[in-house]
Amino acid sequence: MLINNDTIIKDNDPLIRKKSADVVLPLNEEDRTLLMEMLKYVDESTIPEIAEKENLRPAVGISAIQVGVPKKMTAIIIKDEEGKKECEYALVNPKIISNSVEKACLSSGEGCLSVVEEHEGLVYRSARVKVKAYDALKNEEIIIKADGYLAIVLQHELDHFKGILFYDHINTKDPYHQEAGSLIID
Repeated sequence: MLINNDTIIKDNDPLIRKKSADVVLPLNEEDRTLLMEMLKYVDESTIPEIAEKENLRPAVGISAIQVGVPKKMTAIIIKDEEGKKECEYALVNPKIISNSVEKACLSSGEGCLSVVEEHEGLVYRSARVKVKAYDALKNEEIIIKADGYLAIVLQHELDHFKGILFYDHINTKDPYHQEAGSLIID
């Protein structure tokens, strides 16, 4: 499956709001191939020469619903400033098993491959999460203990499984309202 900016489902398509289904394990070849293509997209989207040539928007994550497949699969890669991978996941059926009461948000707000228009405002999420999932890279069930940026990315991607987009969390009356005691991540 070709994944690029033209084939990613945008927020004007009602499919993006569809709830995703659990994936049967062990992964069949079709699901594994799709998940690896998603991971490849995320990896290559931050390499300027490839991104320009292949029409890729920079990403740290993508969920299967964004390519029209309503299944609980997501690929996440977070890189440092030099482009070195800090973490890489190809997750199947991930779910949050615990989360902090403390909230956090990105000072710059959030973006999404499926959202073309800019939606300014702070998106508050749990500052820390524990996620249980099958990781197709390790071929085993894992538990991810995440805080800060990774916690926000995980929650953003898992929201896609429920048909929720990041701007659904923005306070429409006061988009930059700062919640007392919340962490603001630069």
